[in-house]
Amino acid sequence: MKPVKLAVVGTGHLGRIHARLAAQQPDAELVAVVDPDETACTTTAEQCGAEPLSGIEALAGKVDAAIVATPTSTHHAVGMQLLDQGLHVLMEKPMAADLSEAQELDAKAQACEKILQVGHVERFNPALGRVLDELDDPKYIDAVRVSGYPFRSTDVGVVLDLMIHDLDVVLALTKSPVVAVQALGLSVLGKHEDVVNARLTFESGCVANLTASRVSYQANRSMQVWTPELFAAVDFGMRTTTVLTPSDLVRQRQLDVDALSPEEANHLRNHFFEEVLVQETVEGAEGNALADEQLDFLTAIRQGAAPRVTGQQGCDVLAVAERILESVETHRWDGGADGRVGPLAGLMPSPILRGPHWNLAREHARGHREAG
Repeated sequence: MKPVKLAVVGTGHLGRIHARLAAQQPDAELVAVVDPDETACTTTAEQCGAEPLSGIEALAGKVDAAIVATPTSTHHAVGMQLLDQGLHVLMEKPMAADLSEAQELDAKAQACEKILQVGHVERFNPALGRVLDELDDPKYIDAVRVSGYPFRSTDVGVVLDLMIHDLDVVLALTKSPVVAVQALGLSVLGKHEDVVNARLTFESGCVANLTASRVSYQANRSMQVWTPELFAAVDFGMRTTTVLTPSDLVRQRQLDVDALSPEEANHLRNHFFEEVLVQETVEGAEGNALADEQLDFLTAIRQGAAPRVTGQQGCDVLAVAERILESVETHRWDGGADGRVGPLAGLMPSPILRGPHWNLAREHARGHREAG
């Protein structure tokens, strides 16, 4: 079987990683890397044994598929041109700058009968894979994704930069429409939101609380999921999973804690996670989630099957992300109609001390955001 001929478009931080891993895929051939930055492109190409190209128009007829790791604002234009060339596309998250662009990409891929996969890499994290099939009908989800400021991906805010990872996982778990969104956010450094907390309510009755920050003094990528059958804590960073399963006494409501003798209570206190809520902690399997994501892309191309994260799913995630951003931009910090509004106003003085940023905040709340 001939190897799938690949190109990587974009040689920034993530693009370089994609190129290195693509060059190591046994059933693929990294033919080219593309970037208008000649130095970065040439360096990456030499390291990976590929041809450096300055523009995607030069890919026509050379490759079967492309991995796109360019700035979010370019995803739509780049993706549409690649699909026009008849290429399969793995598009890094977020799929596009807004939902309308994402929908156009998905429609184009379907019309061209090409694979369009979205790079939500946490779907390939072994910590999630360990417990994914057991998380039926979740009823409460709490997700935290915080880190220090990255000084990259600044063309979007923290919702499209970080929270979108957890949004994708939450939608994959709940499999239910979102019926209500509440959110607030803060802009600390730039013109986009850097801290956001969102509460989603689903038609199924599930409630998900998501927190994302890229100005945190410590890193944390974790998710806790409560279902009728078990509790699971997933640490995406450490790639570990802890599961608590109720014992038969708990399931059958036969444990009357008020009727326990002091000796019985002391025994269960010392053996609570052995006899009451049975704990199991599993280390995630070794591997590279980004390489597994690429392998899923290659498998989908070879088999003509849907990838794990489809273009439609990428659209669904962006639809919820936009509802969160709308809530963030219209959040009223003082409650009244004339108070501070939106992420730029959250860390500012009260309206009594209006300064130049007050007008900026009001315009930001009313105006069209760029990409996050």
